[in-house]
Amino acid sequence: MITTAEVRVGSAFMHDGQPLIVQKKYGQKSGRTGCVTQLRVKNILTGTTMDLGLDAGEKFEEVLLEEKTMRLSYIDGEDYVFMDQETFEQIHLTKEDLGDNAGYISPEDDIDIKITFYNDESVGVNPPTNVVRTITYCEPGVRGNTTGKTFKPATLDTGIEVNVPLFIEEGEKILIDTRDGTFVERAK
Repeated sequence: MITTAEVRVGSAFMHDGQPLIVQKKYGQKSGRTGCVTQLRVKNILTGTTMDLGLDAGEKFEEVLLEEKTMRLSYIDGEDYVFMDQETFEQIHLTKEDLGDNAGYISPEDDIDIKITFYNDESVGVNPPTNVVRTITYCEPGVRGNTTGKTFKPATLDTGIEVNVPLFIEEGEKILIDTRDGTFVERAK
């Protein structure tokens, strides 16, 4: 059994007789009725996504998933092709299948990515917790505006946008947390 507090991105559980996998965790809201965890989940069998609110303390049956380590070989339009480095087996996933993780991975990266399988069908991708990306566009920082934690939007080489501190400039490599898409630090 898995409780609401243990649900993370990539967790799979049964809800109303359907196997669901968590694609994004929005956070928690407290109110008069208690704490509610907001999630974006994907139905493993039908492939449909939906937003779901889970009450604190709810228990769910955990779905057993198999993981294989693969590498992103190439991107063909909306298809992402992953290859097992030992058996050379290829798996095709769409950008929609990857969810938010599509913006964190690139064929130029030399990183292992865990592909999740349910009944021998690929259902999700777990990139490393931190990935290095290059900023392709951001506004220049304003000199002297360094008080507090102020951020500006920056476009990465994969096309997604993240918020970075004002001192970060175009062309820099930064470390991104793939769990929530936040800036960690400049890449070393």
